[in-house]
Amino acid sequence: MSVDERREQLIAVALELFSRRPPEEVSIDDIAAAAGASRPLVYHYFPGKQALYEASLRRAGRELSARFEEPMEGPLSERLFRVMGRYLDFVQSHGPGFAALLRGGSVAASPGTSAVIDEVRRAAHDQILAHLAVPAPSPGLRLTVRAWIANAEITSLEWLGERSVPLAELQLHLVQEFVASLTLTAAREPALAAELASFFADERPDGPSGLLVRDLAGLFAVPGILDAVTALASGRAPAAAEPVDEPSAQSTEGPAGAAPA
Repeated sequence: MSVDERREQLIAVALELFSRRPPEEVSIDDIAAAAGASRPLVYHYFPGKQALYEASLRRAGRELSARFEEPMEGPLSERLFRVMGRYLDFVQSHGPGFAALLRGGSVAASPGTSAVIDEVRRAAHDQILAHLAVPAPSPGLRLTVRAWIANAEITSLEWLGERSVPLAELQLHLVQEFVASLTLTAAREPALAAELASFFADERPDGPSGLLVRDLAGLFAVPGILDAVTALASGRAPAAAEPVDEPSAQSTEGPAGAAPA
């Protein structure tokens, strides 16, 4: 192999090992054996495991950032659904090493590795804002996007440990959470509310947003919820429940004042 080819091979092998095990459980000897190379050869290309870990993480970061790229065509929620499918597939494939790092529990964490993760988050933030196509995103909208990215990260890592719901269900849930957060932000920002009208107009009934609206409509069909929400929206308190009469002293004592049995 040429110098560049051997270096790239070592990075690829290291990334595969770091994806399957936390970085502190992977040694230079493990990497050398998996690459069919000697320990001194690995040290010839990298001064130590930390340098090799950061190089492999940068490669993974570029790959993950690329998964947020999506053609700006079709309903927004469906675009995000495809993006989250690729993101969750990546998380699932690189679980142990990235879980340890992102939770702050990895001894391999460093300013270099943190910078890679921050670059991925910035790429996700910028891509989502580009898809929203809002001419001048407000601080509130930017905060909403960043908060959702953090929530998606935490939720997906928790899913790695539990696998309590199917992956497709988690994918839909995360996209619908974004739609809900965007709607709440628009309720506070008139300029964004105007943009939201065209957003919902482009959505389809069987897409993530359409399914969310139907779920909410079903929730309002539960007795009492719609009345309570309507009362809150009108600025008046919901009607109080009818008071329940306390049992009288006579009823507890029995007929003609007799002591109860």
